[in-house]
Amino acid sequence: MHDCGEVSETPPALPERRGHVIVCGLNALGLRILEVLRDSGIDAVVVDEDPDRRLIPILERWDVAYIPESPRRPEVLSRAGLGDCRAVIGIEGDDLRNLETALMVRSLRPELRTIVQMANAAVGVAVSQLLAGGAALDVAALAAPSLAQACRGASSLHFDIGGQAFDLTETVVTKTGTLRSIYQDLVPIAVVHDSGPLEICPGRDQFVQPGDRVNVLGTAADLTEALGTSRTRLAAPAPPPPRMAALSGGIRSLAQSAGSRLGALIAAILVLTATATVTLHLGYRLPSGHRMSLLDAAYFTVETISTVGFGDFSYAAQTTWLRVFAIALIILGATSLTALFALITDLLLSRRVADAFGMRRVNRMVGHVVVIGLGSIGLHVVEELRRLGTEVVVIEADRENRHLGAARAADIPVVFGDATEEATLRAANVPAASAVAALTSNDLTNLEAGLSLRGFAGSLGRDLPVVMRIFDRQLGQVIEESFDFRLVRSTSALAAPWFVGAALGLDVLSTFYVERELFLIATLLVAPAGGLAGAAMQDLSARIRVIAIERSGADQLEHPPRRATRFAAGDRAYLIGPYSELLNVLRREQQSLGQPQPAPPRP
Repeated sequence: MHDCGEVSETPPALPERRGHVIVCGLNALGLRILEVLRDSGIDAVVVDEDPDRRLIPILERWDVAYIPESPRRPEVLSRAGLGDCRAVIGIEGDDLRNLETALMVRSLRPELRTIVQMANAAVGVAVSQLLAGGAALDVAALAAPSLAQACRGASSLHFDIGGQAFDLTETVVTKTGTLRSIYQDLVPIAVVHDSGPLEICPGRDQFVQPGDRVNVLGTAADLTEALGTSRTRLAAPAPPPPRMAALSGGIRSLAQSAGSRLGALIAAILVLTATATVTLHLGYRLPSGHRMSLLDAAYFTVETISTVGFGDFSYAAQTTWLRVFAIALIILGATSLTALFALITDLLLSRRVADAFGMRRVNRMVGHVVVIGLGSIGLHVVEELRRLGTEVVVIEADRENRHLGAARAADIPVVFGDATEEATLRAANVPAASAVAALTSNDLTNLEAGLSLRGFAGSLGRDLPVVMRIFDRQLGQVIEESFDFRLVRSTSALAAPWFVGAALGLDVLSTFYVERELFLIATLLVAPAGGLAGAAMQDLSARIRVIAIERSGADQLEHPPRRATRFAAGDRAYLIGPYSELLNVLRREQQSLGQPQPAPPRP
């Protein structure tokens, strides 16, 4: 009989399960991954020795098994059902822990699909090559394209599908008609009405009215043929300024940063040089008794001020008043030149040089994007915006931020200060910006910055788009509804489908928003004995569109496939739709393969 305070050394056994996913890490991303799995009817087991304890009650409500131990121990993984699971997802906050988990799983089940979060890109590539059928994913890199799209207000997105370029473009309907009659073979993804719910993947016989916004997908040639000049195009990358203009702007910015001191000092030296030149021209006598020429006088003045003294001219034989003038000239000249050199040295060796050039550029910018927060997500978004040809200014509170080197190497102007203060916003030239993105790692900081920006823009009489990065999806929805922010983006919501898709065999190519609906573009390989082999396009859910099919052995994509077109074994299908619908397609594909099947989606 044991004492009441004694704890059993053997943890209680978990119910037997098969075909589940082991999620190593309980944080905001882990919770979103569990939600995606739960919505798709896929069982999960959570393993984490250092979880976010605020989320444990949610696991209990969802009836998700939880093991509060390290996933890097073989016995813990065994108790979580490693032998019968379909995949392992490692999303702890530390890259090293995720790497250790992946290596442990690989040593126990080398064939198991293992997906890990890896912020370090170089390590991520090596880990992806090491994992059989697995992948190393970076949340910041996955979320950045959608955040950059929101910052640009872009009505067009670009995708590479099977080696061919596709565009997703938003257009405004100008006449009443069916989608088929207006957009021909373009794939309709969504219809946004002035009032009413968003229509997802409507049929081509759907009627639309003038003013409706329709998102259609197709190749560049298809879009041009169907839309002609009405097609919305992204702005071309801004050309770099000419070298001479950049140089003159840099010189002016240096003068501006030094202020009145530099101007006054240069003016004083010029006045002193001119006065001394005239004085020597009129008062200095050569051994021949003649006056000194203006050129010689200017030369001797510079020689005296700089205290060089080559010996070709001397004050020894001159009058007393001229020698006294020379003493004063030497003292004033040497002092002025020393002050000038000190000021220039200070400008060249301090951070104010970079700030001077950067602020000059910022003051000339129009239509740029201001990014608040230079974390991993902020840096990825900045890089994506620059790749798309959009000028960027960063506001950062920490002068020791570890990403500053990367920003400076990319020639990104950085303004240091509090993004809630008007002086900082004006220093970043927010009044001339096209959008502002609050992308710090703190949700509350981003909300505070968003509210401050709304007030600042209101004082300017502007409706300034504010993109707000909120990690938690539920908090993001509350902020949208409570404060009427239209561009709140949850990084966990954007990244979670990539992890779940990779774990289940669905290769996600992109995640993006239309209004508040999250869409996925993914590819699926049709297995010979799978549920899709022989099925027709029209048999799929009405909320899914098949973009193209890459037939086995064919050189070109089959695009667009017709409703009666059938899948064949070996085909690679490119699909677009909400993530839950794509997981339903995956379920159908696997139903005949003998693989563990998820339950039907939960209502």
